[in-house]
This record gives sequence, structure tokens and C-alpha cells, in this order.
Amino acid sequence: MPRRLTGFTPSGDLHLGNYFGAIAPIIAQQSTTDTVVFISDLHALTLDHDPALVRQRTLEFATLLLAAGTDPESCLFLVQSHVPEHTELHYLLECTTGYGEAQRMIQFKEKSSRQQQVRMSLLTYPILMAADILLYDTDEVPVGEDQRQHVELARTVAQRFNTRYAPVFTVPTTVNPPVAARLMDLTSPTDKMSKSAASPGGALRLLDTPDVLRRKVMRAVTDADNTVAYEPDRKPGVSNLLAILAACTHGDPKELATRFNRYGELKEAVADAVVTTLTPVRDRYLRLSEDPGHVQKALRAGAERARDLATAKIRRAKEAIGLLPV
Repeated sequence: MPRRLTGFTPSGDLHLGNYFGAIAPIIAQQSTTDTVVFISDLHALTLDHDPALVRQRTLEFATLLLAAGTDPESCLFLVQSHVPEHTELHYLLECTTGYGEAQRMIQFKEKSSRQQQVRMSLLTYPILMAADILLYDTDEVPVGEDQRQHVELARTVAQRFNTRYAPVFTVPTTVNPPVAARLMDLTSPTDKMSKSAASPGGALRLLDTPDVLRRKVMRAVTDADNTVAYEPDRKPGVSNLLAILAACTHGDPKELATRFNRYGELKEAVADAVVTTLTPVRDRYLRLSEDPGHVQKALRAGAERARDLATAKIRRAKEAIGLLPV
């Protein structure tokens, strides 16, 4: 089975786009794919952050993933910082990566341009991401366009290491996430739904109550006329609502558009579908949160299993690059 790796950085709040774009595919494929699922808490340190909030969100994300159906018996489930080989390999790969390669990363350019003081980790975290991928002999990495460049860097570094020193790493490939991964902001439907949305009403968060979910949908921006049609370029607001409904009901947005005559009817149907989809996840999350020790036990077990794989990979990489074995 191909090994597929997905990471979740504990910043912001997981939302419906994350659910359909990343979480649901994990649940659907974990029995037929060798799956690695991890909380990339080290990546949350590249920007100014509240330490307590990073810890809180790390546990929250892990609990939500379990509540959504991630099975730690079927996949490798861990927190990045619990496996120190991630950072050990990070340094070895830095010794194989050029400064210009890291500086060219689009996300570094965008984020650094908005800050007066830029942390060194913002420049180097794509190399840590490469370490995350290469440490587990990952075959496939499902990513959107905003992360594709980082996987390409991992491919470049792996190929260079393998050629220069020894064939240590599997060269990963990118796979396209489902179309539903690109759900748009309810208040600004030309922007992607975001974990850190500026508008609190723009994202349907996995931990929103049913009343909050319903209220956000009913207040969603639509379009000037009252014609229900799936035309993303001309009618981004109503097309986004149809995309959300299609994701929740496994339907086709163009076909669904023919069922509604008014925006109000469509919004009611979308609200019902979203509540039906997310309420069971939130209910399971609340039950799991009553016993955080259960979640932490699953994470500890995952870290132990991960270290068994990672230790062997680090040993091979260190010997190949010229370090004296113990």
C-alpha cells in the first residue's frame, strides 16, 4: 500500500473545508492506505504565538481528528514534537538545501513581507516539512496549490541527498485533494475558507454549535439577483453554498441548483446539511474531551511507533552524510 502523509498545524480553528479536504479522505482511505496523520505543532512556532494556546490547540486538533473517525490502530497518529527525529532530520536536510531554495518559497515571501521581525524558522520550516515527509518514506502527499511548492522542495532535497550520499529517501509525489477542499469564505466568497479567517462569520468551524452554524449559513453573502445557479465566476456566493451542499450530501452542485427557486430555500437546505454533517463530530469531541488521558495515550502510542520507523531512517541518513555511528 502507498504511504500517505497529512499534517495539521494547530493554528486557528478547523473548519468544514478542512473536514472535506483533509479529514474525510483520511477516514475513507485509512483502511486501504498506509496513512500517517500528525499534528505539526513545531510549524505553529514560526510566527508570534501564545504557548498555552499552541498546547491547547494541539490537543484540540488531535481530539477532533479522533472524533471525526481517525483510527490510531489503522494509521500512524502522532504529534510532531513528540518524535525528536523530525528536528534531527531537519538539520541534516538543511545541510543539503541552498539558502536561495528556501528564500524562494512563496509563503515565506508573503508572510515575511507583512512582518517587521521575521523568525529564522519561517525561512527554514519548509525544510522541516521536507523532514516530516521523508522521515517516513512517504509516497504521496495530498496538498493544495499553496503547499505544492513545499513538496517539490522535499522532492528536490531527497533526490539530491540520494545522488550525493546514498539512496536513503523515498521521493514523494503530490496528489490532488478533493474538489471540496476549496470551500470559500461565507462573508467573502472569492476567498478560501480559512482557519484564521478575519471575519468570524466566514468559516463553518467544526466546534461551532448547531445554532451558530445555522446562523452563519443564513447570513452568508449571496449575489445581486435571486437566481440559483452554479456559476462560480459570475455568482461566487450562491455557487459556494451549492458547493457546500454538494460536499455534505455527495451531490452535484449544478444538479442541486435546479432544486431551488430562491436563496432562502437554498440556505435552509445548506444549514440543515452542515448541521447534520458536523454535529456528530462535535458530540464525539465533547465526549472525548471529558477524558483527555485517552487522547494523550493514543498520541503516546503513536509516537512510540513512529520512533521505531524514524530511528532507523535517521541512522541511515547520518551514516550516509558522514557522521560517525555510536
